[in-house]
Amino acid sequence: MPTNEERTLNRTERLFAEVLLLQNRPNMTSRDLAEHFGVSRRTIFRDLRALGEAGVPLTYAEDGGYEILEGYQLPPLMLTAREAATLLVGTEFTKLQPDLSLRKDADEVALKIRSVLPKEVKEYIDRLRERTVLDPYWLHHTMPDSENDGDEGRWYQLSKAAAQQFSVYMKYYVPSRDELTERTVDPLGLVYYTDRWNLVAYDQLREGIRNFRLDRIRSMHVTMQRFDPPEGFDLEVYLEEKGHNQDSQRITLRFDGETYRWARRRIPAQIEAERAIDGGMEVTFYFENLDYVADWLLRYGTQAEVVEPETLQVKLREKALALADQYEPATVE
Repeated sequence: MPTNEERTLNRTERLFAEVLLLQNRPNMTSRDLAEHFGVSRRTIFRDLRALGEAGVPLTYAEDGGYEILEGYQLPPLMLTAREAATLLVGTEFTKLQPDLSLRKDADEVALKIRSVLPKEVKEYIDRLRERTVLDPYWLHHTMPDSENDGDEGRWYQLSKAAAQQFSVYMKYYVPSRDELTERTVDPLGLVYYTDRWNLVAYDQLREGIRNFRLDRIRSMHVTMQRFDPPEGFDLEVYLEEKGHNQDSQRITLRFDGETYRWARRRIPAQIEAERAIDGGMEVTFYFENLDYVADWLLRYGTQAEVVEPETLQVKLREKALALADQYEPATVE
């Protein structure tokens, strides 16, 4: 009986996938390949022989496992309708970003993808796009291009600096002090929280790893100064553990059941605990920016309640009262 992988991939697709896999994960044995694709080792041996006959430069490494000689290039990429649809939907998501350069790049990528598609696939994709709306109200909460011009290219510049390990000088606005600070940072990675990009970097001024919102960077340039990441630093591990740093506070919230289904995906930290309570859910996590959490909670109104800390309750009350005052009817004398 065929395995799931055999039902999913025909032989041509599997051969192509094997080349991609060996280029990205060399030294895989025939057993590794057979387990990965859910086929027999005999099938893998036949595949490898076919690849060799087709001119793919396969070798067997001294320490065991197959690999493809460096420099080998695959023929032009062929996409199925499903793969093309996935990529084009991805570019549509990218075009929702506030960074103008990301939106322009997404347009270019979409055009290049469409240009290599067969006519029938292209027509199918066009029909899908006509019937797919990612966010009909996004234009209501993105800034006009004229306000975004200063941000153009920052995501790419910072990601490139992180990959090449170049320090970045920037002028960064700190709203809590209404102050424009100057600092040099070592970019370690970019993270997308809810609705904005953030830079995780080693702050040479504070001598520690900090989080910087890209929309608060007023100006920046990549220096020629190289840096070494902190020993043993791993971005994913850091993000998992950051909730427990000395600046973070324990936050416990209660939501009604239906609201929590949507709120859970927006919680800006790793969830420590959650439990059903009185027809709703109680959730606990650690986070350092209480102003951010208070602003986020306003959207849920009375469907969300702060259990702890008291300082977050105070912040939320102040913001709610300020909002109520804004709409207080004028007094007629």
